[in-house]
Amino acid sequence: MTESLLEIIEQPPHQVWRLRPRGDGLQGRIQVPGDKSISHRALMLGAIAQGTTRIQGLLLGEDPRSTARCFQMMGAKLSDLEGEWVTVEGVGGQLREPAAVLDAGNSGTTLRLMLGLLASQPERFFCVTGDESLRSRPMSRVILPLTRMGAAIWGRQGHTLAPLAVQGQSLRPIHYHSPIASAQVKSCILLAGLGIDGQTTVTEPSLSRDHSERMLRAFGAEITTDTETHSVTVSGPARLQGQTVVVPGDISSAAFWLVAAATVPGSDLLIENVGVNPTRTGVLEALQHMDADITLVNERQVTGEPVADLRVRYRPLKACKLAGDLIPRLIDEVPILAVAALAARGTTVIRDAAELRVKESDRLAVMATQLGKMGGQVTELPDGLEITGGVPLKGAEVDSHTDHRIAMALAIVALQAQGATQISRAEAAAVSYPTFSQTLAQVCR
Repeated sequence: MTESLLEIIEQPPHQVWRLRPRGDGLQGRIQVPGDKSISHRALMLGAIAQGTTRIQGLLLGEDPRSTARCFQMMGAKLSDLEGEWVTVEGVGGQLREPAAVLDAGNSGTTLRLMLGLLASQPERFFCVTGDESLRSRPMSRVILPLTRMGAAIWGRQGHTLAPLAVQGQSLRPIHYHSPIASAQVKSCILLAGLGIDGQTTVTEPSLSRDHSERMLRAFGAEITTDTETHSVTVSGPARLQGQTVVVPGDISSAAFWLVAAATVPGSDLLIENVGVNPTRTGVLEALQHMDADITLVNERQVTGEPVADLRVRYRPLKACKLAGDLIPRLIDEVPILAVAALAARGTTVIRDAAELRVKESDRLAVMATQLGKMGGQVTELPDGLEITGGVPLKGAEVDSHTDHRIAMALAIVALQAQGATQISRAEAAAVSYPTFSQTLAQVCR
């Protein structure tokens, strides 16, 4: 009798995954959940637009559910999220003052983007919070520019941490030069600028993901971009109209299977319907630098977003350096790229990724520690990691630190290890990929 690859152990309130790799390659055709970034934005813009927005392929993870609950409390009407199509009846730009505290859960995207909308609602008062992890994450990066626009926001530790109180105001347009390339910062300011008479501009040091610009334009906002200066401008006031949105598969979720198939001998996997927006394909470039065998097929456009099927086959990898302007386009994929580096010949260096220290966990510290438990030679740098590949890995007891991307990255590295690996607090994967464990069992038959 063949021993199962994955055993799920319930230890309420947490879950443990115990993986016993069988050494077989990954095979088959799969689809990954809808893109988390696009799902958030479709719900938010649908909620503030006039009329009805229809969304197909919405991610049903905990983060988008937090967004949905918050905007329902502010007057938007949503259909059953479990349906093939989710409909959102918008409020036409005027959010209702909620009777209770808005809870963003674990979702930094929900909280940071929503702050731009709340701050620009005159004569309305809002309180927002999140779970323990989110309450420790810095909000000053969006509160500072919003304050310059005239926002009134209060919070803990000098108005930098949630819970936050927001008194809506009539804001003024600004040109904000962001010190970091961050789609959350950029999107927050653009959303605040929707209701302002005039032009609100954000300039970044390098290009961050552009889902907000694409979707705002589709909903009827006047958006202009300057690719040479990495600047985006919204002209307000804007009147958004409900749209039909088809959400492609999330490349950040696909990244786990790309690395799994690229590192497990005998693998040949097709990942269908993945969004390949050029501001998000840094992970593909990184794996190509490592000589991974990845082919894009059936390339097409779906509601303004480029989409393709990704075929990945096993081939020995080589080390590379990942740094500079590439990092903002793969920042969420660094944990799983660290797993790829463990299988690559030579030493891989990842730099300019200090942003990972203020995610759901300190992802640099956590990955260095957890991979080290499995025998990986990983050195933590101030802004990255140095990883020596080709070192035999062994199963161990590791911990996700309640970080969804850490949980899934540890599950994939377990496929390279000898012996069983036990991952504590693995339920964190549900934040962005509720069916991850089922897909893992499917492709490792």
